[in-house]
Amino acid sequence: MPFIVKKKINGKEYFYLQESRREGDKVKSVTLGYLGKTKKEAEKRMKSIMDNKATEKMEKKVTSENNEAKNEKKMERKIEKIDTQMKVKKTEYERIPITVDELSNFCKRKGFVFRSSDIYGGYAGFWDFGPLGVELFNNIKQDWWNYFVKGKDNMVGMEASVISHPRVWKASGHVDNFSDIMIYDKKSKKQIRADQLIEQILKINVEGKDKNEILNIIKGNKKKFHDAGYDLEEEITDFNLMFKTNVGPKSGENESIAYLRGETAQGMFSDFKLIMQTGRQTLPFGVAQIGRCFRNEIAPRDFLFRSREFHIGEFEFFINPNEIKCNLLTNEHLDTKFKILDEETQKKGSSELKEISLKEMLEAKKLDEWHAYWLVEQIMWMRSINLTEIKIREHTKDELSHYSSATFDIDFEFPFGSKEIAGNANRGQYDLMQHQKESKEKMEIFDEKYNEKVVPRVIEPTFGMERIFLAILTKAYSHDREKDTVVLRLPAKLAPIKAAIFPIIKEEKFEAICESIVNDLRKEFYVVYDKSGSIGRRYARNDEIGTPYCITIDENSLKNKDVTIRERDSTKQIRVMVKDLRKILGELIREEIKFTGAGKVVETRVK
Repeated sequence: MPFIVKKKINGKEYFYLQESRREGDKVKSVTLGYLGKTKKEAEKRMKSIMDNKATEKMEKKVTSENNEAKNEKKMERKIEKIDTQMKVKKTEYERIPITVDELSNFCKRKGFVFRSSDIYGGYAGFWDFGPLGVELFNNIKQDWWNYFVKGKDNMVGMEASVISHPRVWKASGHVDNFSDIMIYDKKSKKQIRADQLIEQILKINVEGKDKNEILNIIKGNKKKFHDAGYDLEEEITDFNLMFKTNVGPKSGENESIAYLRGETAQGMFSDFKLIMQTGRQTLPFGVAQIGRCFRNEIAPRDFLFRSREFHIGEFEFFINPNEIKCNLLTNEHLDTKFKILDEETQKKGSSELKEISLKEMLEAKKLDEWHAYWLVEQIMWMRSINLTEIKIREHTKDELSHYSSATFDIDFEFPFGSKEIAGNANRGQYDLMQHQKESKEKMEIFDEKYNEKVVPRVIEPTFGMERIFLAILTKAYSHDREKDTVVLRLPAKLAPIKAAIFPIIKEEKFEAICESIVNDLRKEFYVVYDKSGSIGRRYARNDEIGTPYCITIDENSLKNKDVTIRERDSTKQIRVMVKDLRKILGELIREEIKFTGAGKVVETRVK
């Protein structure tokens, strides 16, 4: 009969469903799944399962087929149907359903992210990356750059200034239209974002609706807002998100007003012709950039997810407007499958996901070939950094920007809901035409392939880099059930510290070898030297910050000139020669070799 067990992990209480099973002459307790963070929640979920008689069915399966692997998988699928969070784990790790506040506290405690100006109580919407955070964030940005810029024949990079001519933002529409809709709550005496409030209380997506439509929704549901604790005024106002500043000595005068950029895209549009000429590019080609952006959010929230200063990674891919076929599409692209919430499903009021291939999307005419190519390239990169739990949401016609023929969000399942971490829009010729109109400079170029002058159209893939950072940490945060410790299962190529080097004990003969190894590895990798505490404690300390490999120097190292490498995720260990260590570590990080094939596998008591 299943029973509830309470466990403490890092001082936090978690409740699990366990069951006693007989294996030969012994009775063992097996964890069946996660029930919640409070006893009340755990009992409620347990009762629900019992009421549905799911537990009895599960017991019969376990009793009769406990030792058969294929039936064990059937049991796991049955439990998944009972509750998406209830799974029998065959591995020693499980993802903890951590809240955004708990993740924020973990990041502060381990040196990933701090509140900006923390000694003054912080400053809402601004964050500082700590020693480990800046390494992880830089690794994410570098991997993005390697994939989308260095790894492509038709991409170049740039870095535009944070402040540009005010007319840039006039042309782009940011000065007049880059705003959120606010409504005043008389109860809290605060301005609130109207769209977010409607989404929170009514569970309605109002993206793309104008002020009058939003106000009518609020008026029509006045009682629901009142019951939720709000006393709203019956008028709404616009709040421009651009940060104003002054340039030059005439501070405060209109001619000195400038803006901190709200996005990176406009620098790529305004420098488009210069980049094409100096970079010797021909259509089609792209310009990429990762940079800081600023938006004066009404209510920054959810840790790094919505802040006032952040990084956007995006590129503008320029194409002849008459070019329909994409010569870069391969069968791998066309056969790639993913989950999508399409327009038709949303119009039915459903959030059911469908699995679809890119080929099927093209056949349904949901996007053109160039748009399709870059959407799948975004998915491929995210999968390469272990973000496999993503879905695509198609924008409905009602929420599309007037210049876009198709837009897609790429969402990740965060502790606070499924949220956008990237997007992809077909922007057409809109931006270049706007800058041509405002600047009076021709933005057309000569396309040698078609022997004509054109203003290119644009496909724009965009990534919220802090949101990617947050998704990676959320996915990596795991619990080692056997040791009752946190393991941050970051991809090795992204991990802040690639390896930790340990002497088996603090003696000069071991430390001398450690120092030599550290100096050699630091020529290529960020590694640390750790001689404090037991080997087990040092392993746990590095597991918690995501270090993928720990290297130990012991008595055999003195005789054989070799070392032990321990892999974080499997806890397996191998021995390799010191002279080969840097080469092997690089191959492991780049996933060019399997861990057990990189050296002689050894058995050891300490994991």
